[in-house]
Amino acid sequence: MKIRILGCGTSTGVPVIGCRCEVCSSDEPRNRRTRTSALIQSGGKNGKNILIDTSTDLRVQSLKNDIERIDAVLFTHPHADHVHGIDDLRVFNLIQKEIIPCYGDRLTVERIKKAFDYIFTDSEYDGWKPSLSLSAIEEPFELFGLKVTPVGIYHGTAVITGWRINDAAYLTDCSSVPPESLERLRGVNVLIVGALRRRPHPSHFSIDQAVELSRKLSPERTVLTHLSHNVDYVKDGDTLPSAVELAYDGMEIDA
Repeated sequence: MKIRILGCGTSTGVPVIGCRCEVCSSDEPRNRRTRTSALIQSGGKNGKNILIDTSTDLRVQSLKNDIERIDAVLFTHPHADHVHGIDDLRVFNLIQKEIIPCYGDRLTVERIKKAFDYIFTDSEYDGWKPSLSLSAIEEPFELFGLKVTPVGIYHGTAVITGWRINDAAYLTDCSSVPPESLERLRGVNVLIVGALRRRPHPSHFSIDQAVELSRKLSPERTVLTHLSHNVDYVKDGDTLPSAVELAYDGMEIDA
C-alpha cells in the first residue's frame, strides 16, 4: 500500500493570497502547499485508489499526480477545504461509469448532503453532476481488502474522523486524541498527523504536540501535514526528531 500526499497545506494553502512572508515568497518548491488531502493506493494488479477528502484543489492535484481513477472517498469532516472539491468527482464517474462510494461520520454525511443537495436530488435544473453514495461509518469495515477504522479525534471542541487504514493512520485537523482513540491507533507503522505551526492553536496540533503524539504511539515513520505558512520546510524540518518529517505535495509513503 502506498500513500500519496496530494496536498499538505492548511485552509488558505501556501502561498497565502496577498502574503509576502518568507515562506510564501520562498523558492523552495516544498513550501508550496495545496489544501490537505491524500490518496491511498492499494497494491496488486487490480489496485484501488481511495481518496481522503475532496480538497478545494482536487482538480489540480489530480492532474499533477496523474490520477485517473477514484474508487472510494473517506471524509474526515465537512469543513470547506476538505469537501469543496466534491464536484470534480463527476469526471471520475465519466471515466469509470460507476457510482463512487463515500464514507464519513454521521454529521459529515448530513452536512455534505445539505451543502451539495443538487448531487443527491433530482431536478430539471441540474446538469452533469457527481454520482455518489454516502454512508455514515462508526465502526471498522473492509474496503477493497483493506481494514479501515474510523478514529474519533478532536478538532477544537468538535469531534471529527481520523482514519486508520491497515497499519497507517491519517489524522488531519487534530487538536487532541481521546484515550479510546489512542487504543485504536496502537501498533501503527505510519502516522500522518496535522501540525499547523510552532505556536499553540485552539483547534490544531502545534508541531510539538504532534511530535508528542508520535512519541506516545512510536510509529516507524511520522509525517506532519496541514502546514501553514508559519512552517518552513527546511528550517523547521531540520529541527524535527529523526523519525518525524514534514510532508510536501506529491510525497509518497510506503505503508
